[in-house]
Amino acid sequence: MELLPFLLLLLVGATVASGEPAYPGYGATEAEPACGVKEEAAVPVPERREEFDGGRILDISHYYREDMPAFESAEGTPGFLRLARSMRNGSDIANFSELRLTAHSGTHVDAPGHVFEHYYDAGFDVDTLDLAVLNADVMESLHIPKGVRRVLFRTLNTDRKLIWKKEFDSSYVGFMEDGAQWLIDNTDIQLVGVDYLSVGAYDECIPAHLVFLDKREVILVEALNLEHVATGIYTLHCLPLRLRGAEGSPARCILIK
Repeated sequence: MELLPFLLLLLVGATVASGEPAYPGYGATEAEPACGVKEEAAVPVPERREEFDGGRILDISHYYREDMPAFESAEGTPGFLRLARSMRNGSDIANFSELRLTAHSGTHVDAPGHVFEHYYDAGFDVDTLDLAVLNADVMESLHIPKGVRRVLFRTLNTDRKLIWKKEFDSSYVGFMEDGAQWLIDNTDIQLVGVDYLSVGAYDECIPAHLVFLDKREVILVEALNLEHVATGIYTLHCLPLRLRGAEGSPARCILIK
């Protein structure tokens, strides 16, 4: 029973007496890297995929890049990622990156506070969205049978590859106000996913959002990557960040066959 405290005291004593810096890596040389880890002669090339587990899992999120379009901007998303602290040349003990982008960049989720000030003031942010709605069976189709509650819409936006163009394109396909109202009145829909930056057509962007988000019963997921998704029924998993006070959030979304 006395062995462990004795060894611990010896270890602490040796550390204090040695005069070594708190982080041994500060004094490491090229021949002796920090923590005794030898650098590999060849760095492997990372594999980037849209499908996993033999095609059973489909990633329908767009990866972030500087030429990714932003709403009503011709500049894309420059400087969204910055290496604030770097290990290069031994200047720091770890790499730390910073993000600088809007909550509605890339694949993202809208909360009611996005277009309703009273919901924003009341705290209906992305942290209040129902994860049960964001993670369940979903239909990728334009035909919506009664009882279907989640639909992803693949449109000409995907065929025209609008999300791959740096400059925002206001001619994208989206819902007009009356189309949004028809969905609300004639279906049981609780989640709408679209393949460009906004669920609403440019000329009626806000009116369409108001219809969908008015009663806080529909969740909007925008800028999905549906290029390689065939029409059918899938299980959707879509998780926004828990950004309290934010009316939107980037999200990682996948489909499972």
